[in-house]
Amino acid sequence: MKTAMTGVVVLLLMISTCANAEVKKDVEYGRADGVPLLLDAYLLDGQGPFPTMIYVHGGGFTRGDKRDLPKPLFEDFSRAGSNWISVNYRLAARYTFPAETDDVELAVEYVKAHARDYKVDPERLVLMGGSAGGHLVSFVGAKHRPGNRVAAVISMYGEHDLVSRTKPTTDCVVDGHILHTDQPEPCLSPGLKDFLGISDVTPETSKIIREASPITYVQKDMPPYLLVHGSKDLNVPYEQSVFMCRAMKAAGARCEILTVEGGGHGGWDKDPIMQDYRLQLMRWVRDVL
Repeated sequence: MKTAMTGVVVLLLMISTCANAEVKKDVEYGRADGVPLLLDAYLLDGQGPFPTMIYVHGGGFTRGDKRDLPKPLFEDFSRAGSNWISVNYRLAARYTFPAETDDVELAVEYVKAHARDYKVDPERLVLMGGSAGGHLVSFVGAKHRPGNRVAAVISMYGEHDLVSRTKPTTDCVVDGHILHTDQPEPCLSPGLKDFLGISDVTPETSKIIREASPITYVQKDMPPYLLVHGSKDLNVPYEQSVFMCRAMKAAGARCEILTVEGGGHGGWDKDPIMQDYRLQLMRWVRDVL
């Protein structure tokens, strides 16, 4: 326990210490179907430009807000000299794929276009998201518009291969439970149904599932990925990160998995024994940037 926390403290003492000098709330980065898309920007003191984290919240695709920050990581990166920009996006079930990924893509485009205003180094942009946000950053990092490439992607306990995720099984992992059935059935969580706009896996809906999978767009010319995942996640199986990383390495792209041993679907910051993941994550970002 002491070793993990000591490691984090030592790393933070080794790097520059900065404080957020300015916070810009509810900035409109775009509109879609008449819906204002908003972000919050936590900007450092100084001239910059600074490396910047663009954070995408989770919530099963149907809920959540840009205010839902992973506070310990937010504080770590702020102390380390990084801006932090947290974005909202349209939510399911009212809006289905690709609305959510389009919004994240637009956020990246906006930040790059306004880099000077936000003291952002556009060559050191990192996309980070957890759970549903982990899927969205993984998707946008792989399938981005020209000019929207980021320096790195950090996906925490996100879905990457929806084809394997939704395939028929007798042991479906849904919302923290393993559901046993006598006959194999498609594994579709309520959140995925709403996000994809489907109710079952059929030849017709399989196309949507494949198109919404980040793994579909794996290629050699991708940003480096760090996939952070608890080994005992009962919401999104750990294998989701394994499949994505394996595909990326096979394509010649850089990918690493940071396994939180014994960790579930996030919530690791409540357990002092698991804090070492923060040290490893910070080291990876420092190495990549």
